Amino acid sequence: MKADIHPNYHEVKVICSCGAQFQTRSTLSDQEMHLDVCSQCHPFYTGKQKIVDTAGQVDKFNRRFAF
Repeated sequence: MKADIHPNYHEVKVICSCGAQFQTRSTLSDQEMHLDVCSQCHPFYTGKQKIVDTAGQVDKFNRRFAF
């Protein structure tokens, strides 16, 4: 194998928008990774429906297709 072609693999702190935090390993150059959804708040894992409204897209859709 060629030397020095692989990215650095190190510990990264993952922070979710729900407040959950955990450590993992990644090739990401930053020391922190910010997520919108994780396994503690994702509807598939929690069984609760949650609408993640990015920049008012849900409201825009509702206004467009309102009867």
